[in-house]
Amino acid sequence: MHNDHFSRHAQQVLTVAHGRDPSSDPSIARSWLRCLEDYHLDPAQTIAPTVLEHGRLLESRERLQQVLHIAGSEMNSLHQQLSGAGHAVLLTDARGVILNCVTAPSERKIFERAGLWLGADWSEACEGTNGIGTCLVERQSLTIHRDEHFRGRHTGLTCSASPVFDPHGDLLAVLDVSSAREAVSRQSQFHTMALVNLSAKMIESCYFLRHFENHWLLRFHLQAESVGLFSEGLLAFDGDGRICAVNQSALNLLGQLRGGLLGQPVEAFFECTLDQLLGRASANATASWPLRTRDGRHLFAALRGQVRSIPTPVAKPAVVERPRLPGICLGDPVLQQDFSKALRVFERDVPLLINGETGSGKEAFAKAVHQASQRADKAFVALNCAAIPESLIESELFGYRGGSFTGARKEGMQGKLQQADGGTLFLDEIGDMPLALQTRLLRVLEDRLVVPLGGEPQAVNVRIISATHRNLLARVQDGTFREDLYYRLNGLEISLPALRDRADKSQLLDFLLGQEAGEQPVALDPAARRVLLAFAWPGNVRQLRMVLRTLIALCADGLVRLEDVPARVRDSQTAQVNDTLPSADSSLDVAERGALLAALAQQHWHMSQTAVLLGISRNTLYRKLRKYGIARQLRQEC
Repeated sequence: MHNDHFSRHAQQVLTVAHGRDPSSDPSIARSWLRCLEDYHLDPAQTIAPTVLEHGRLLESRERLQQVLHIAGSEMNSLHQQLSGAGHAVLLTDARGVILNCVTAPSERKIFERAGLWLGADWSEACEGTNGIGTCLVERQSLTIHRDEHFRGRHTGLTCSASPVFDPHGDLLAVLDVSSAREAVSRQSQFHTMALVNLSAKMIESCYFLRHFENHWLLRFHLQAESVGLFSEGLLAFDGDGRICAVNQSALNLLGQLRGGLLGQPVEAFFECTLDQLLGRASANATASWPLRTRDGRHLFAALRGQVRSIPTPVAKPAVVERPRLPGICLGDPVLQQDFSKALRVFERDVPLLINGETGSGKEAFAKAVHQASQRADKAFVALNCAAIPESLIESELFGYRGGSFTGARKEGMQGKLQQADGGTLFLDEIGDMPLALQTRLLRVLEDRLVVPLGGEPQAVNVRIISATHRNLLARVQDGTFREDLYYRLNGLEISLPALRDRADKSQLLDFLLGQEAGEQPVALDPAARRVLLAFAWPGNVRQLRMVLRTLIALCADGLVRLEDVPARVRDSQTAQVNDTLPSADSSLDVAERGALLAALAQQHWHMSQTAVLLGISRNTLYRKLRKYGIARQLRQEC
């Protein structure tokens, strides 16, 4: 049966490639012809893809380490936005080698059988026409649907891929979503392709901003409200005003070619002097202003850079300020107190263990603790123990000495523990760490020495924050997690509430909306706000953030309406809640809420005294406050 299918597919390839089927897609026909004439591939051949050896894969991942870190959260969000099931989200390097894969654990084997392994080479020269390889050749977004694949063994896949370019216009990576479901139609991929494009542009822009964080960065667009969005033009220049890099949007907006811009003075293209331009700079580039090009184009721009100030004759004493907490909202009183406790023990070198459902903000919480601590100016290094294959975790965590195994780089590789020296190491999904590595990690925590593969012990000064959505005690009992490591990591355990249980949902919604909108003015109409607050959000903060990002990208007039909200959220039966109160399903609930408010007022919102008055524990009191949506900025208790 399989042989018949491969034979028929091979015949179709030959017919289309040689121009005997005028109805075929020209880009597919071109690719099939390349596969036959340039690569000499056989469409009926059933061999599995070539997979890089361990050392070469580690080297490839290290080369794109910053891209992998940026892309990680985008890939998780994209997988969540696609409802997860049946999809694999992949990131490859510019050669088509898979460096990261996000999929449901229960479906990992399905995609591995299809050849979607970490380290697998999916270039067109190796695997024929496919989403990744053909995207690399065509340098544009595309979908390869089932029988459009060159090899017969790949015709069960549907792949939508988008290129990611570096600041110099060279291919950096490919972001791909692959599905192995038979029911996937080509039309259904339009939505998937749009999301892949959006995520690829987000990765591209974020990489540009980080790559040139020490340069002057001009951000511009035709509309003021689009400055700060993924469609904006980005132009980096040095202290002498010479242009170092531009993205494709900048080239399109300026009507220039890359070669005509690079190395040129920035004032040659805009109707202002360099000093006038630098006088507009701000640290965060939050406000845009009109900017006219030399050829008469009207733009709106913002300049990121050090603010130029006039020196004052009297020196003022330096004021040390506590760092702000970007990326986290602490309106929930329980979360606020947990953060305060976490920061106090972290400063005393006590390890933190953060529990919470997937997407509840564990990494954001850990990063905020780091940024509010005395180690804020040191490295915060994250390692997701569930996202890296068991064969790679040891090298990623401990590093290796050059020549320690076949394929190893001659200069070796620094592990995450060494990268975090002096700062913080965040071990996400610690419950998925292999037992053998648990033993080595325990030894590091006790001896403060790291031994790279094939190397000598090296001292490290690192603080550990771990996170998991699993029940670690249950894993200790079933023998998959070391008991001594559990108690070594669990200096203080913090349980993050699911989004549906947070008392600051309304405040968090506004916080995330502001983060995602940037300078774009976006508001929610009351009906849209109601359904967003009432939805259960199984994917938690990560899912809400992705939905808001999509709504903002599609918002044309600055107002998100009820009909703009995804049907799954809009039609949920939970979306029947009052704007200000969570729910009061019975007269008993109303009475209990009233009693809580009366007791809190009597005790001037002192939590411990209120709990004693009501005859309940403080934890029970906090749970009831969350249940009834009772929140107030509480004074800090000692």
